[in-house]
Amino acid sequence: MSPPRRPTRFGILVALAIALIAPALVALPASAAAALLSQGRPATASSTESAAFPASAAVDGDPGTRWSSAFADHQWIQVDLGAGASITQVVLRWEAAYGTAFQIQVSADGSAWTTVHSTTSGAGGTQTLDVSGTGRYVRLHGTQRATPWGYSLWELQVYGTAGDPGGARLLSYNKPGFASTSQHDGNCWECTPARAFDLDPASRWATSPGNGWTDPGWIYVDLGATAQISRVVLQWDPAYARSFQIQVSPDAATWTAVYSTTTGTGFKQTLDVTGTGRYVRMYGTQRAGAYGYSLWEFQVYGTGGSPTTPPAPAPDPADPPALVWHDEFDGPAGTRPDAAKWRADPGTGPNNELEYYTNHDNAAMDGQGHLVLEARKQATPGSSCPTDPLTGSGTCQYTSARMNTGGRFTFTYGRVEARVKVPKGNGLWPAFWMMGADFLTGRPWPYNGEIDILEVLGKDVKTAYSTVHAPAYNGGGGIGAPYTLPGGADFSADFHVWAAHWDSRGIVYSLDGRTVLTLSKDEVERTRGPWVFDHPFYLILNLAVGGDWPGPPDAGTPFPARMLVDYVRVYQ
Repeated sequence: MSPPRRPTRFGILVALAIALIAPALVALPASAAAALLSQGRPATASSTESAAFPASAAVDGDPGTRWSSAFADHQWIQVDLGAGASITQVVLRWEAAYGTAFQIQVSADGSAWTTVHSTTSGAGGTQTLDVSGTGRYVRLHGTQRATPWGYSLWELQVYGTAGDPGGARLLSYNKPGFASTSQHDGNCWECTPARAFDLDPASRWATSPGNGWTDPGWIYVDLGATAQISRVVLQWDPAYARSFQIQVSPDAATWTAVYSTTTGTGFKQTLDVTGTGRYVRMYGTQRAGAYGYSLWEFQVYGTGGSPTTPPAPAPDPADPPALVWHDEFDGPAGTRPDAAKWRADPGTGPNNELEYYTNHDNAAMDGQGHLVLEARKQATPGSSCPTDPLTGSGTCQYTSARMNTGGRFTFTYGRVEARVKVPKGNGLWPAFWMMGADFLTGRPWPYNGEIDILEVLGKDVKTAYSTVHAPAYNGGGGIGAPYTLPGGADFSADFHVWAAHWDSRGIVYSLDGRTVLTLSKDEVERTRGPWVFDHPFYLILNLAVGGDWPGPPDAGTPFPARMLVDYVRVYQ
C-alpha cells in the first residue's frame, strides 16, 4: 500500500494540475552541454510496493507514473545509463512518500558505489541536486523515510555528458600475455598468462612450482598500441603478492612504475594509476606465502591501445520480473517428468552417496499437482556404491531420482523459486540447486560454479541451507548460511517456497518471502575470491541417500521416502 489518498474532486484537480505543470517545475540541466541520460534506460530497485509501481516508471518521462518501494528503510532504485558518463545533476520528483535521509551514488560496474550527494534533511517535492561524479550506474539509496510508507518517485532524472570521461575502457581483454613462468600440471592446468586476460573468473595464471615459486615474479600484457592507463584491477588467487609494482613500458624492455606497495592485501584490488605505454606489468617482489604468484584476472583500463570489445554482459531481470519458464507438475498420477523440460540424470551420486539414480523410474506426478521424487530401499545389480552400513554390501542398496534442465533450459539471472516439501529421516538429502551450464561441455566442478538454493538434511529437518561453490570457495568452504523456520518448526511438516533472486550484483535467497541470505558479488570478490556466477546455469532436483554430509540411513529411516515439488518457476 501507498500513503492513503482522499479521492476528492479537489485532490484530483490538484494532481492533474501538478502533472500538467510538472515539466516546467523541473530545473534545467546545470550546463547547456548536459543531456538527460536516464530516460527510458533500464532501471532496477531493491523492492516494489506492487507490480503497479515498477522501477521503470521513474525513468519513463511520464509524470503520472511512479516507482514505490516496500515500507522499509535501506531501499534503492538505480538506472543503467548504458555506458560511463560524467554526471552533473540529478533531479528527484518525490511523491508524498519521500526520503529524509538518502544518498546519490555512482558506479562503474553496479557493484562498487561512490557517494556524490548525501543528506539527512530531505524535504521531498522536487529536488534538483548538482553533483560531480562518473559512472555507468546512478543510484538513489534511501536510509530514512519521512513517512511510515516506503520511498516513491514520480521521476528520477540524471543529467550529464554521455561517454566515460576521457573514454576509458577495458584495454586488456584477450590481448597477448607474457610471464616469468607458468604452471601447467594437475593442480593448475594450462595456467598460462592468457588466462589472466580472458574475463573468465574461473581461469587463472600461476607461476610454475618448478622454478617460479620465488621472487621476483611477473606478468605483462601487450595492449597492441600505446595507451593512457588510468586503472588496473587485480583479482588474486591465495598466492598473491605482498609487495609489487604496476609498471608501464613502450617496448617491454624499459619499465616505469606507476604504482607500488609493500602491503598487498590479495583478493580484489582496484588501483587508480596514471601512466602511458603499450605494455603493462605486475612485477611481484615479495610473495605473501610459500607459493608463487597467481591471478584470476588482470584488467587494464584507459584510452588508446588496440582494444578488443568483450562480450556484452547478460541483462539483469526486469522490474518486476516476468515468468519465462515453469513446471506446475499438473499431470495425471504416474506421469513421468516432461521430457521437453527435464532430463533424467541416472547413475551413482557424488559425495560418497549410497543411491543409484534411475532413468525417471523414481520420479512421477502424484495426480494432485505435485512431482514426487522417491527414494526406495531397492538394490541395483551390477552397480557399485560405498559400503552400506546396514547390509555391508558394496552394491547400491537404494534407488532415487535426479533430474535437470541441462540441454532443455539454461539461463543467466532471474528469480528462481520452487515450492517443496522435504522428507524426514536419517541419511536423506533433498536438494534444489543449479550448475553452470559449461559443466555439460567439459568444465569440471567447481570451476563451472554451483548455486544451492535448497538443502535440508533428513536428520535435522529444522535447518535448511543455501550456498554457492566456486574454485576459491567450495565444499565445506562454500559461502552460505543455515537458517530455520519461525519457532523452530519442522521443514518436513509442510510445503515451503525457496527462492533465489540472482542478478549482476549477487544473489538474495529467501524462504517463504523472507530474506535468509544476501551474497554481494563485490563483497565476495573483495573477501573470498572471484565470482563465477555471471553465465548460464541449469536447474537440478534430486533426493540423495547417504553421503559425507548427511551420513547413512539407519533402520529407522522410512522407505519409500518422498520429496514433493509443487512447482518450479523462473522469472526474468
